[in-house]
Amino acid sequence: MSRHALISGASIAGPALAHQLAERGWRTTVVERASRLRDEGQNIDVRGAGREVLRRMDLEDAALAAGTGEVGLRFVDDDGAAVAEFPAGEGDTAGGTAEMEILRGELSRLVYERTRERTDYRFGEQIADVTDHGDGVTARLTGGEEIDADLLVVAEGTRSRTRELVLPGAEVTELGLQVAYLTIPRTEDDDRWWRWHSAPGSRSTSLRPDNRGTTRAMLAFLSDVRGLGELDRDAQLTVLRRTYADVGWQAPRVLAALDHASLYFDDVAQIRLPRWSTGRAVVLGDAAWATGPFGTGTTLALVGAYILAGELGGDGDVHAALARYEERMRPFVAQAQDVKPAALRAMNPRSGAGLAVQRKVLGLAGSLSSVFGGLVEKFASPPAEGIELPDYHSAA
Repeated sequence: MSRHALISGASIAGPALAHQLAERGWRTTVVERASRLRDEGQNIDVRGAGREVLRRMDLEDAALAAGTGEVGLRFVDDDGAAVAEFPAGEGDTAGGTAEMEILRGELSRLVYERTRERTDYRFGEQIADVTDHGDGVTARLTGGEEIDADLLVVAEGTRSRTRELVLPGAEVTELGLQVAYLTIPRTEDDDRWWRWHSAPGSRSTSLRPDNRGTTRAMLAFLSDVRGLGELDRDAQLTVLRRTYADVGWQAPRVLAALDHASLYFDDVAQIRLPRWSTGRAVVLGDAAWATGPFGTGTTLALVGAYILAGELGGDGDVHAALARYEERMRPFVAQAQDVKPAALRAMNPRSGAGLAVQRKVLGLAGSLSSVFGGLVEKFASPPAEGIELPDYHSAA
């Protein structure tokens, strides 16, 4: 009889794991508290080993075809004129804009469609309680149903509720970077570049193209105040309007769209846990190791799903497999979480003088090999090529 994995979270890590486990003969159930597959979300990139995982899932071509069409990263001044630009990379890892730029919802949909014939998806449900019996787990859903499984995998977000049921007390380190994401109507002035405008006070406005005829906007700022992401929507809108009241370029356009656009407001944080599993429960993706602002989340989610499924294999010892999964993933996560406060400050200057220096250095940067260009490369393209994927054999 095939073993059964209960997975909480239907974004990217959860469905990717369901696919990999099904390939190895497991039965999988995915519960998701949202009432449907969430196809919204901003631009993400997939690089290096993460892209290799998609290649092995036979999803690389589909993900490239569903890309946003972004041609590169352009820093602009108050009038929208280019200060410096960094064209999209070619291949798996190079460039501020990756060759594979895709909306989070698009990638989630691709992985879901690849798995839905072999996975039991339960939308509008979440886990309320977990009992570990030693040789299996029983999870009680909020609707009252109980599900027995050989393994529970928590593949949720940074502030996962289910994680607290199995591995409580995660260390949450907020980095002071506040980000508001929204989708706004596209105008004739919007192009295929990721345009980034910085203003004094460690504030930036970004506009990025998508493949749906709209524009993805981002307001990001550094703040010593914590907990802004926990405020209600009206309070968050007030914070954003006051913070950006005197910012030029496209900020007034983004603020004007706030009342009618869906908004996701995030206190960017990192998660650290002394261990990623206990008994028959394990955490995966941001619930285990949220890395912060440097774009590694999707790549590490895909790699983690691949390695976890590969170590679990067919009929091996679950506890030993979970230990091997953690041993393999820890070094990659530690590298991705090595975020220096100086890097955040350099990308988000506080003073007008600091901003002037940033723009001058950017203007002189002839390539990503320059000092500041190297910082841009680290910011937008963390090392994903350093992950060497093991070769696991599926049950097929």
